[in-house]
Order: sequence, then C-alpha cells, then structure tokens
Amino acid sequence: MASTAAGAALAIVGYKRSNKALGLLGMGLMARGASGWCPVSAAIEPRSEDTTDSTKRQLGGSRGILVEDAITIYRPVSEVYTYWRDLENLPHFMDHLVDVRTIDRFHSRWVARGPLGVRVEWDAEVINDIPPTLLSWKSMGHADVVSAGSVRFKPVGEHGTEVRVRLQYDPPAGKLGATVASLLGEDPQRQIAEDLRIFKQLLETREGGDAMMRRGLDLPEAPGDFGSFS
Repeated sequence: MASTAAGAALAIVGYKRSNKALGLLGMGLMARGASGWCPVSAAIEPRSEDTTDSTKRQLGGSRGILVEDAITIYRPVSEVYTYWRDLENLPHFMDHLVDVRTIDRFHSRWVARGPLGVRVEWDAEVINDIPPTLLSWKSMGHADVVSAGSVRFKPVGEHGTEVRVRLQYDPPAGKLGATVASLLGEDPQRQIAEDLRIFKQLLETREGGDAMMRRGLDLPEAPGDFGSFS
C-alpha cells in the first residue's frame, strides 16, 4: 500500500514537471504495490514457477483492462478489412502507436507511447484471421504491454461496414497505472473511440493527412451511424 501511494504521487508530480525519471520511478513503485513483486526479494529468492506466462494467464482475473467500441464506416467491408489487415497502417489512426512493423503474415513488432510518454514495445501474433470478417491477435513472450484484441467487420446495407473492436491489455503498473493515466487525461476508452473516429474519416475521405490534422475536431457523423458503445 505504501509503494502504491508513493508511486502514484511521484507519477503525478513527474507528469506535471515533465520529469520522465521521476515518473518512471513512480510507475515502478505502483507496479510493485499492484503486483506485490519486489525486485530485491526476487533476486534473493528467485521464483520457481515458469516465467513464460501465457497472455491468457497474464490478462486473467483482475489484471486486464477491457476496452470495447464500435463505429460504422461507409465503405465496403472488404476495403475496411484490407486496410486494417495491413497492420503497418494502424499508426495512421491510432494516436498512441508509434510504429508497427510486419515480420511475416502472422507476426509483428509494435512500438507505442505508454503512460507519462514512456516508450513500450512488444511482439504480437495473429491468432485468428477470417477475411473479411474477423482479425484477432495477442502479444508474445515478455512484452512491455501484455495484450490481446479482436476486430470484427460486419456489412451494413449495401456499402457500409460496422467495425467492432475489443481490446484487453495489462499496461505498465496494471489497473492502477491505467487509473492514474486516466486522471492525467489518457483514458483508454476515450482514446479508442477517438481512434475509430479518425479511422472512419480516413477511409471515407481517403485523405489521411487531412484527417490526422483534424484530430480532435467535432466532426459530424454520417446519418444512421451506430456510434460507440461501452
């Protein structure tokens, strides 16, 4: 409890002072308090259990953060799926992603900005690919951010596509880290809703550069848009 309280205070002070070192120290203390894991104790008494936990185990119980949202895009389902399936396109509309590099058809390397601007990286594996209706993936190995996600593409009318995204992840410092980040204006639910709004405009206008410049403006939705859900 002491680690958690001190870490949260340091993280907020570090953010306000733009001091990444202080922020990282705070996040580390929060992680120690949230997980109960201490590097000193671990060095003295190494754990005997297998350290290669699966993504399912790491996201299980109370650790994972779940984010869901949906939007309707007025483009054919095959076009929407194809654009998303090229994972290197994701940073074009997902603001927190710095880079996604495809290794092969099923594996990729992700780089993102975490809480307090901390750079985080992980490898991901596509675990389900059913063109043009479903794509799902999960992180691999000892990832900075343990995550899993899926996106479903459902035809709507003659030329529309409902995009339904479900993300589950364990950010640095777990749920407590996500809570502090939310207090500092980095709400994951709001972020994915904004990302999908940019994705919609990107495909409907096909003017990616202009769409990114207009991020944050109150743009009108097309008639009949399903909007988002939580």
